[in-house]
Amino acid sequence: MKKYISKFHYLTQDLPNRTHVGQVHIACQSGANWIQYRCLTKSDDELIEEINEIAAICDDWGATLILTNHYHLLDRVDAQGVHIEDFDADLVAIRDHIGDDKTLGASATNVERLLQVQDTGVVDYCGYGPFAHTDTKPNNKPLLGFEGYRTLQNHPVEIPVIAVGGVQLSDVEPLLETGIYGIAVSGAINLAPDPGSMLKEFYQKIY
Repeated sequence: MKKYISKFHYLTQDLPNRTHVGQVHIACQSGANWIQYRCLTKSDDELIEEINEIAAICDDWGATLILTNHYHLLDRVDAQGVHIEDFDADLVAIRDHIGDDKTLGASATNVERLLQVQDTGVVDYCGYGPFAHTDTKPNNKPLLGFEGYRTLQNHPVEIPVIAVGGVQLSDVEPLLETGIYGIAVSGAINLAPDPGSMLKEFYQKIY
């Protein structure tokens, strides 16, 4: 089943001065149509309560809500899908668990993994990075840079590829020129002096 995948994925993050609910309010009011709730620091009960609050906001604005990793909660909250960051996860088993109607995204940091994700036949899109340095999700993977996305043209990549990891406003146009499908942004928006205005600027460059 072919799913709608936005070209612009907005990700929440743990911030000292703004809740995930507050972040989603700002994002939806500013035009985001795809929200990825990324909170890896709370218990299931806390997550469910917050996700339900966020789901109500997304419903009001017609935005898609994707959970990071917590696919076991999908039958207890009103979310449209899940994004799996674990490179060792059994994506076929997760698809069986969540059913065909939910959107399933996965992460990759190199072409081999990207093609493995695609070859499962059960994943709807792949977050590919890190593009540049990011403190949102620290890791020791090589930075892809623009060339890392250009090289995908030399491989049989058909799955929608979303650039992620340290993407700034000035990177959007050259990234899209590499032929990838879309962009995921977290820190560049969440840490901006005016997150709503920054989100609108990203949206306008992508659409």
